[in-house]
Order: sequence, then C-alpha cells, then structure tokens
Amino acid sequence: MYEITVQKTFSAAHTLDIGSEREELHGHNFKVEATVASEELNADGLVLDFRILKRWVSVILEELDHTYLNDRAPFRDISPTSEHIARFIYDRLVKNAAPLGLKVSRVAVWESENSKAVYTKS
Repeated sequence: MYEITVQKTFSAAHTLDIGSEREELHGHNFKVEATVASEELNADGLVLDFRILKRWVSVILEELDHTYLNDRAPFRDISPTSEHIARFIYDRLVKNAAPLGLKVSRVAVWESENSKAVYTKS
C-alpha cells in the first residue's frame, strides 16, 4: 500500500460542552494531516499529485477557516471537537478520492502542538 500525506492549517473558534460544563469561547490554529492511499501507482508513478490533495484539503478548510465552528452547518447538531472535525474532513475527502479508486487512510487534526485527534475507518 502506498500513501501520501499533506498538511494544511486553519484558524477557528469554538465552544465545547464537556461533561456538565461549557468551555469558554476559544480558538486554535488547527493543523490538519490528510492521508490517501492506493495499492497501485498511477501511470506517472504517483498515488496522486500532492498538489491535487492539497487543493482538495484547502477547499474543505476554506469552509472552516476564521469561523465560529459551532455556527457552521456540520457542527450545529454535534460538538465541534477535533474528533468531529477530523471525521468531517475525512468524509469530504472520500467524495474526491473514491471516484479515483483512492482510499482516505486517515485524517489527523491537531488543536495544539501536543494534542491531536485522528479519524480513520477500519
């Protein structure tokens, strides 16, 4: 299995309900790592051109960048945790990757230098 990974960033604010407490409004400079995979390489010897994967991720992140995540459609009914953000990005990437026969391996969302959440389908 071959994999490629790109990293992009976005900035956004959110509030989270954890247990019985609501966190104060706060923001992060999120880092996103998106990985796609293929059993075979294309005619150019690539899984996918990095530029294409970067473009896919950029389009998704433009929807989230410099927003209050709780007000965005994907997070109106679920808490905008890093885990849910990773799943949202993963699901959107599948729509681009699947028609090309590629698998989205995982999406990691870092909300700080030392804290990340990863979503992958088993």
